[in-house]
Amino acid sequence: MFKKLFVILALCTPVMVMADGPKKKEEPVVHLTDEQIYQELKKLAMVFEVARENFVEEADEKKMLEGALSGMLGALDPHSSYLSADEFKEFSEKNQGEFGGLGIQVTSDRGAVRVIAPIDDTPAARAGIKAGDYITHVDGAQVFDLTLNQVVKKMKGRPGTKVKLTVITEGSEPRDITLKRAIIKVKSVKHDVKGDDDKIGYIRISEFGATTSKEIKEAISALEKKKVMGYVLDVRNNPGGYLTAAIDVSDAFLDSGEIVSTRGKDKNDIDRVFAKPGDLTNGKPVVVLINHGSASASEIVAGALQDNGRAIIMGSQSFGKGSVQQQKPLGDGTAIHITIARYYTPSGRSIQNEGITPDVEVLQSKIEVLEKKHSTYSEASFKNSLKNDKAKKKDKDATDKKKKNDETSDNELTDAEKDELDYQLQRGMDMVRAMAKITAPKPTDEKPDEK
Repeated sequence: MFKKLFVILALCTPVMVMADGPKKKEEPVVHLTDEQIYQELKKLAMVFEVARENFVEEADEKKMLEGALSGMLGALDPHSSYLSADEFKEFSEKNQGEFGGLGIQVTSDRGAVRVIAPIDDTPAARAGIKAGDYITHVDGAQVFDLTLNQVVKKMKGRPGTKVKLTVITEGSEPRDITLKRAIIKVKSVKHDVKGDDDKIGYIRISEFGATTSKEIKEAISALEKKKVMGYVLDVRNNPGGYLTAAIDVSDAFLDSGEIVSTRGKDKNDIDRVFAKPGDLTNGKPVVVLINHGSASASEIVAGALQDNGRAIIMGSQSFGKGSVQQQKPLGDGTAIHITIARYYTPSGRSIQNEGITPDVEVLQSKIEVLEKKHSTYSEASFKNSLKNDKAKKKDKDATDKKKKNDETSDNELTDAEKDELDYQLQRGMDMVRAMAKITAPKPTDEKPDEK
């Protein structure tokens, strides 16, 4: 039994040693000699045997060994973990764009489970779960003594079944939320034209998956055909995803320049990625919206466009996850999810534990209108003032809009009305208009040559 256990752990050890996950302490790592490592593994095998023989109930050897592997990787950083065969299968299905569950991205935070971000149009998003919330209980059972993978597994289940989460939002009392599990179909990119003149190209990326690269090209192509003046790229509450997808999204807006660099354990081993010629948006103004739920791949995109002077970053400080993870299959259907590198923005910034600082900080707010749209004192108030020959049409448009609003209840807001309540989006659109006006060709007073 000891020999078998030693072989399993010895196979895992080289991968573990080569990883350079974020350190919780600044103290230098004290490496063990081969003899010391052997003695520690021998101790582990001894603990396994003693626990199995003396535990008050019948011990589950598989569960014990998987717990040892999970603990080993969990000691590195919050993003490294052991994936059982079922977990590895679920992870693979999720990144192909469809999976079962609640639609919520979580991480481990000092033993607690913290929400990175809910995914758009999922049970978690509709229930009002927000980035930064903490999950303390699942179906009444507290989760502080469970691994992150165990908590995720408890939240998943057959579509249509219900699960109760106890959620804590900063500054508020714990609340219980009952959600119905569903098949989560992720279309990572959505696009639309916004503004009264339909001239603002809006692209929303909810996460960076296997189909994001293809979808971003299709979105830009469709918006370019509508001759938009500029773009708002919305990666708020986007928890990240594939590094390759983040590179492709950045490249779509860049004509040249570095996108990102990654550095592993060897600090001299730097892998740099550069944009290929061809800005799909033809150099039009770009505003990127970020917030506290924008993490990992989202921060790569924001950092690349910010450092290359290609976009104005607006919103609030991002999450601050500056590490790259990779799945390494172990050959038996299981795998490890491990941090293999840190990434840096083109200027050499590491955003680990810091995040991306927006060029223009815009905190999500509610607007209170203090001024009437039409004043009672104006040119129109004078007796015998000249009428506007377009007034009739404007009056009709206003009447139609009022009628439409009257027919819509508070719980049935249209997309346009939701946009009006999104303060960060409105300011982003304002910025695109201002940038487009500044960069637009100036009219000339010169008359064309007469023939």
